Amino acid sequence: MKKIPRLETERLILRPFGPVDAAEVMRLAGDRAVADTTLNIPHPYKKGMAEEWISTHQECFEKDQGVAWAITRKSDSALVGAISLMEMAKGHQAGLGYWIGKPYWNQGYCTEAGKAVLSCAFSDLSLMRIHACHITRNPASGRVMQKIGMRHEGCRRQHVKKWDKAEDLELYGILKTESDTTAKRCTSGSRKLCGRSKV
Repeated sequence: MKKIPRLETERLILRPFGPVDAAEVMRLAGDRAVADTTLNIPHPYKKGMAEEWISTHQECFEKDQGVAWAITRKSDSALVGAISLMEMAKGHQAGLGYWIGKPYWNQGYCTEAGKAVLSCAFSDLSLMRIHACHITRNPASGRVMQKIGMRHEGCRRQHVKKWDKAEDLELYGILKTESDTTAKRCTSGSRKLCGRSKV
């Protein structure tokens, strides 16, 4: 059985989700403010949804379809959010998605986790391109994409519906050849990522 890699940054550990995380996922992802600006989080977030979502992760990784990490804080092991590579095409590309619980907003955690995931994607998973998108009215998500080196590639107008309202979608991407993350990687038992102190 393939193991989802653990990634380490200055402040964070990115690890596989487990059943023990379900209650906290439900609490954090169940916040309407979190669901409001994400494409895939339902609201209300019903009992059992977290367990069902977590149960898909290992099979998805084994089939090279994607990988999801729990973003946890080193200082106290608190679960602060999630970050994933989705719809992976082996040897080619994947989509980057993430959410951070509201108590942990504006602390640089998503940027720090995003850099680690890009390094893993290009160095360990041998992908060539990562793409991401955000609803136009959520510029904070766009700033994360910019900080981890992604380039704006366009806007799809009224491309998605969120709660029955048409939303514009901003598109971002980065190629392996444009990323410096692979040069700043050092390996240990948990794949510690070096050079990641600035967010």
